[in-house]
Amino acid sequence: MINLQTISGTWFPGDKLTPISAKQKIEAVNPANGEVVGFIGVPEASFIDQALEALNTSQRSWSALDAKTRAMYLHRIADSIEAADHRDVAEAMVLEMGKPYPEALGEIANIAPAFRYMAEMARDDAGHIAGTTQAGSFQYCRYDALGVSVHIMPFNFPLLLMAWTVAASLASGNACIIKPSEATSLSTLLFMKHFAVLPDKLVACLPGDHGTGDHLVRSKLTHAVAFTGSVAVGRAVNIACAETMKPCVIEAGGNDAFIVSDKADIDVAVAGAVTAAFHLSGQVCTSAERLFVHEAVYDEFLQKFAALTKTLRVGTGFEKAEIGPVASLKSRDRVLKLIQQAQAEGAKVLCGGGIPKNREVGAFIEPTILADVTPNMAVMQSEVFGPVASVCKVRSFDEAIEFANDSEFGLGASVFTTCMIEAAKASEELVSGMVWINNPLIDNDALPFGGRKLSGVGRELGRQGLNTFRAAKMVIQDANSVKQDWWYPYPDEVFWAPK
Repeated sequence: MINLQTISGTWFPGDKLTPISAKQKIEAVNPANGEVVGFIGVPEASFIDQALEALNTSQRSWSALDAKTRAMYLHRIADSIEAADHRDVAEAMVLEMGKPYPEALGEIANIAPAFRYMAEMARDDAGHIAGTTQAGSFQYCRYDALGVSVHIMPFNFPLLLMAWTVAASLASGNACIIKPSEATSLSTLLFMKHFAVLPDKLVACLPGDHGTGDHLVRSKLTHAVAFTGSVAVGRAVNIACAETMKPCVIEAGGNDAFIVSDKADIDVAVAGAVTAAFHLSGQVCTSAERLFVHEAVYDEFLQKFAALTKTLRVGTGFEKAEIGPVASLKSRDRVLKLIQQAQAEGAKVLCGGGIPKNREVGAFIEPTILADVTPNMAVMQSEVFGPVASVCKVRSFDEAIEFANDSEFGLGASVFTTCMIEAAKASEELVSGMVWINNPLIDNDALPFGGRKLSGVGRELGRQGLNTFRAAKMVIQDANSVKQDWWYPYPDEVFWAPK
């Protein structure tokens, strides 16, 4: 197993891991047992500025390259990723944040395609020609790079979500600086070697604390921000970017709805719900947290949902287990408090509800189903971000949509039905950035990922994700240098005169 102490206290300036000059250190703690597995250094402000100045210098050469050459380098990153043995990175992720080992490897397997997609999208779409507003004029839109983009990453999918925005930014001609989560900095650093194939140190990874991220966002040496994290921090990032008119894409989580129609295939809906609610111990931004089930199938769904949930195994990321620890003891205690509050408000614990037997050490929570939940309960209004599924009975499909939309969040929503009329209605009326019909949690490099309301602003992936990291420029070009009849000075006959 990898020893994370060997890379502790380093950063990635663009070519190789290098010791960081830092007075403050943050311990990396294994959530499965509380052991300290390594540490990260917190850089001083002057150190951050030096890193940004170097990136700005490199970016100017990178943006001057033709799109074909930039695409070639992005494909080289993908080649490097596909050719590598990622077991060390997966082990590091398990040690740092408890992700089950197969899921860590699965996350990494989806990264290379994102770089290939953005490489070709940017090469194919560099602007467009408009119908002219004046004869003889060539009028078009082109896209320019912004400069240096900041990427502030979460712990749950630290590498894949980083790749989504870094690939788009690089393809647009920018340089990138990554500030990983404190809970997954070491696994991110291990992965950074794949960016060494780029010229001129174009991608840096700088671990640190909240102050590090704040400095990067506010710096005049950065020109765009990608953030994934909590609503509170997302708001602060959005405000900081607005103060300097800096473009940003913010994904701030959700409490996604999961609707089960009376026309659903219940066995399929149950299997989908178990995966959508408990994948990565419920620590997915698009986890199904609020389940609205039609009264006609409510009892059957609950019985089968609980039976399948009870088959899930709890253990460390290195064991044969679907449910690992949540990120920290603080997170565990917050989720357990929400469960207890829901019980006090009248919800029933159908299964789970506490700390698993023989798992008192570590941040473990049983996969939990709360039944007879009402929409006004605190557990339905919060982002739980843990292995808890709250099930509410509804009288109709319309009521399910109404309850689903009654939330401050709007990231995603899942619907299980065999009725295409209901499927179409849900896709039109659900106030969310994404809707899944009979297949939750899926994403696509070619389609936009993001939310509405408190779930964030902007989009990752697809053409919209690429546009986040480039500036549109209108160009009006006349081949012939001639005077136009509307230029100054005006002829006398056009001025007002009394009748």
